[in-house]
This record gives sequence, structure tokens and C-alpha cells, in this order.
Amino acid sequence: QVQLVESGGGLVQAGGSLRLSCAASGRFFSINAMGWYRQAPGKQRELVAALTSGGGLNYADSVKGRFTISRDNAKNTVSLEMNSLKPEDTAVYYCNAKYTIPLITKQYDGWGQGTQVTVSS
Repeated sequence: QVQLVESGGGLVQAGGSLRLSCAASGRFFSINAMGWYRQAPGKQRELVAALTSGGGLNYADSVKGRFTISRDNAKNTVSLEMNSLKPEDTAVYYCNAKYTIPLITKQYDGWGQGTQVTVSS
């Protein structure tokens, strides 16, 4: 099992910036991808950005050019730099890790507890 601990959420005015960080720990064989999802009230959880171990990158169209994801494979951490924030970015942001455990070929999904990001207009 992997444990994910997030930090860095908060309240910011529109146009401002925030940085989210997530650290993975626990018993796993490898982490294939790490990323961030978000869920606004009354909406489904959606992908914000993800980065694979091989460097594959995926951003939601709504955050391209404003958000930057980075990952330290050696430290099993992932960060999300969020610039030019908009009120519609308000949501609970969840760290995600896709990982495997020893002797099992199945890939698992791990989730952090979530951190609130609120952007005021």
C-alpha cells in the first residue's frame, strides 16, 4: 500500500499562485505515474495533470499554460505549480499514484486525503 500526503492548498485571489506538493511512502514495488486530480462541489473528479516515470505528460485543457507538474522519481514526490488561478479552479485537489507491489502485476491507484484550493474573484 502507498500513502500519499499532500500539502500546499489554501485561499488565493484570482490571478495568484499556489504550489501543491505530495509525498509517497509505504510498501510498493514501483510508482508508474503520479498526478493531480480535482473535484469541485457537485462535479466529478477530473484529471488536472499527470506525469509518468518515463516522462509522459498529460494536462487538462483548462489548465494548460497555467499549471506545471513536476516529479522527483528518486524521492517519490510530485508537485503542481498553479499560476494565474481562476475562481473555476476552486476544488479539492487529490494526489494520485499508480503503483505496483512486489510479486503482483496488477497496477493499483493510491489517493491522498485531498487539499482545498479556493480562488476568490
